[in-house]
Amino acid sequence: MSGFVPSHGIVLFAHGSRDPLWHKPIEAVSARIAALAPDTPVACAYLELSTPDLPTAVRELLDRGVQAIRIVPLFLGVGKHGREDLPRLVAELQIAHPGVPFTLMPAVGEDTRLVQLLAQIALDTP
Repeated sequence: MSGFVPSHGIVLFAHGSRDPLWHKPIEAVSARIAALAPDTPVACAYLELSTPDLPTAVRELLDRGVQAIRIVPLFLGVGKHGREDLPRLVAELQIAHPGVPFTLMPAVGEDTRLVQLLAQIALDTP
């Protein structure tokens, strides 16, 4: 649609790694979102060892006209990064961008749908 400005964007947030192959599953989720909802801007961001970081990914989405951002932690477990580091980063983003609503979603590993899928994958015979 000509002139369409997306109002909501998604940041897929993961730990990060120096190994470029580690990023493939994160990028695959991003590509799947783009296929399912082409009008929804999505960006990947990483806590450490990888780029872009969260502030950079947020800036990219805002530059595309996004007005609200949902941050989805792609963590199976909620350790220190999920409990402390990520909420602190989101609070800093809110200060830097006071007019932008940020929604920090629970880690994907806390979603019963993912738990069910992982159990099913483990039970499936190759």
